[in-house]
Amino acid sequence: MSVAYELARCIVCGSADTHEIADTDDVHTEIESLWEHHSKRLRPETPPPHLMDRVAFSERPPLRVVQCTTCGLVYRNPVERPSELGKIYGDESPTTDVMQALHDTQRASYASQAERLTSVAGRHGSGLEVGSYVGAFLAAARDEGWQFAGVDINQCTNAFTRSLGFEVIDGTIEAVKSRRVDAVAIWNCLDQLADPPSAIRAARGHLGAGGLLALRVPNGACYATFSPLLDSSFAFVARNWLAQNNLLGFPYRFGFTPRSLTRLVEQNGFEVVHIVGDVLVPIADEWTRPWAAVEERVVKGLGKGAARLSPGDMPLAPWFELYAKTHAQT
Repeated sequence: MSVAYELARCIVCGSADTHEIADTDDVHTEIESLWEHHSKRLRPETPPPHLMDRVAFSERPPLRVVQCTTCGLVYRNPVERPSELGKIYGDESPTTDVMQALHDTQRASYASQAERLTSVAGRHGSGLEVGSYVGAFLAAARDEGWQFAGVDINQCTNAFTRSLGFEVIDGTIEAVKSRRVDAVAIWNCLDQLADPPSAIRAARGHLGAGGLLALRVPNGACYATFSPLLDSSFAFVARNWLAQNNLLGFPYRFGFTPRSLTRLVEQNGFEVVHIVGDVLVPIADEWTRPWAAVEERVVKGLGKGAARLSPGDMPLAPWFELYAKTHAQT
């Protein structure tokens, strides 16, 4: 299937000034390294569906990855046209077994997000999760005392999540009408949207004074720091750190940095109240070799501490969470 591309500007500041992080050949080399990394750590009989989001991703690899010299946003340029995304994400049809396995694996990881959400908000309440997928956060939030509904464009995963007893709205957050909530969460999804600023504005429309926006994104600053090291004497460390955190090959449309994401939310009516660096959630499952599961726990355990101590744009943090509130007076 052919893919339509277009040249892009920075979606945060509008600048066209960039420097190149990776060209097509660099990306292909990274993807080959990613396959090598996981082929050593997964059992040879691993079913293809369980390779998704490890060595295979919904979107095609980028042709080129650049970083905005003004605000620091990392992004694909050229980028797939927005019309391509609905086909990619709306038509995915994971099996029930795969969705249940993902729900079970992710639910424990999302417990930390639900607890942190409560801590920052200072209370429980109602919420919308954009990109609810298989409902893992909805379950964790319910356990924590929240009442969240999901929003997702994939009808297959939505049907599965509804079968677990959760409310899920088909479509995008821009299409959700007249729903006031205390919090909007966009975990692991903002970086894949066609128009993240539009989603942020739509989230603002659903929140009252003091409402909370919670975002979790891959850190473009980490990719920009480690990708150039893949050809250096630090290649082994760089390759493994990026691979363990789903950054090798840059399978995202956007790599926000703390600085660029702060700018985006502030120019859309929010005030940042908390940013924390983190690592990718655990992905080891029954198809992971035992030694590799131990390796992942050790690496990410050590990395989590380093990520949270990383200064500025957190170059050591592969992922980060940003929490912002609407102004007290609106």
